[in-house]
Amino acid sequence: MKLKSVLCLVAGASMFAASAAFAGEFGTADEAKAMLTKAAAAVKADKAKALAEFAKGEGGFKDRDLYPFCGGPDGLFTAHPTLTGKSLKDLKDKTGKLLGEEIYATAKEGEVKEVAYMWPRPGQTDPVQKVSFVTKIGDQTCAVGYYK
Repeated sequence: MKLKSVLCLVAGASMFAASAAFAGEFGTADEAKAMLTKAAAAVKADKAKALAEFAKGEGGFKDRDLYPFCGGPDGLFTAHPTLTGKSLKDLKDKTGKLLGEEIYATAKEGEVKEVAYMWPRPGQTDPVQKVSFVTKIGDQTCAVGYYK
């Protein structure tokens, strides 16, 4: 009977650890919002350095599936891990929603707003609900998204 109890405890602890590890695999809404706040401060302090760090995922600007991305006044990505130089303004989500246009229309200086869309998780192809917190910092429209 004692061995059975110990085995149950070990199994329970293993399941808890596995679920905790899974829960920590992706960034949360609070973490995404905090990263956007940090990114906005970095852009204000030194725009060129901040955009370079965002694109490379350096300076604490890459955490699991969280990273900031920005677009300039011309509608092109100024910082993104894989899309820098491509059009943010023309970007559509996996259902055809004009995601880039909505990000530009929603972003306001000094405010953090949300834009919801469908996008696959990194390494996957099926789109899932994603929400990006967006803001405007000078001539940059920046965001950090998390998966729901």
